[in-house]
Amino acid sequence: MDQVFEIFAIRYGHLDRRSPANFIGGDEHDQDMPLAYYVWLIRRPGKTWLLDTGFDAPMGLKRGRNIVRPVETGLRELGVDPASIDDIIISHMHFDHAGNRDLFPNARYHVQDREMAYCTGRCMCHGYLNHSFDVDDVTGMVRKLYDGRLRFHDGDSEIEPGLTVHRLGGHTQGLQVVRVKTARGWVVLASDAAHFYANFQQGRPFPAVESATDMLAGFDRMRELATSDSHIIPGHDPLVLEQYPLAMPTIAGTVRLDIGR
Repeated sequence: MDQVFEIFAIRYGHLDRRSPANFIGGDEHDQDMPLAYYVWLIRRPGKTWLLDTGFDAPMGLKRGRNIVRPVETGLRELGVDPASIDDIIISHMHFDHAGNRDLFPNARYHVQDREMAYCTGRCMCHGYLNHSFDVDDVTGMVRKLYDGRLRFHDGDSEIEPGLTVHRLGGHTQGLQVVRVKTARGWVVLASDAAHFYANFQQGRPFPAVESATDMLAGFDRMRELATSDSHIIPGHDPLVLEQYPLAMPTIAGTVRLDIGR
């Protein structure tokens, strides 16, 4: 029987940006359309999972992104000690999803076979593809492999009843989304399968893409996995914070995704 989970989106970073930068072919409206950076906490009684690990302040400075609240602070505000997290799902290995590599000393990491092959293979000879990866994050994940802290998945995989991963590709070869059973239905945490609601709702891919064909097919696949379009959570859209209730009245920037709008 499927478990029922709570889901929290924790915003930790911000980047000012104009809308033409967020769509292949640009955007004729040319308006403010900033990126929000999130990690996602998934939990049920007795178990806590984390989707993605974000980046830290030095990486934000290096990449020109602003930390609005460190990942560890956002977790502790929810009563979660980073050292207590046993399992982390990595959607893909870009710097803003696979950083903070020393923050979770006891965690086992879940990645797709194709993603590790991609970020350590010949595709990384091309600057267009490798610029969003950080070499220390990648080598750190290889060290976790040899430490026995890495679990590989190939395509669709059940993590536990009510929690599954699905490789879509598109943004990177091994990008995976997470499907979560909640009280309001099946929620799909898209990560960078869709940066914004507008990407999948309007069928306009984000420009950072390994395969536009796979990204477009991924929009359809997410609709198959989710209870409805409103159950698909994009990976960088500030509108998520407006669409869902605060996890706690005293905590800004953390919302509950398992509760209806």
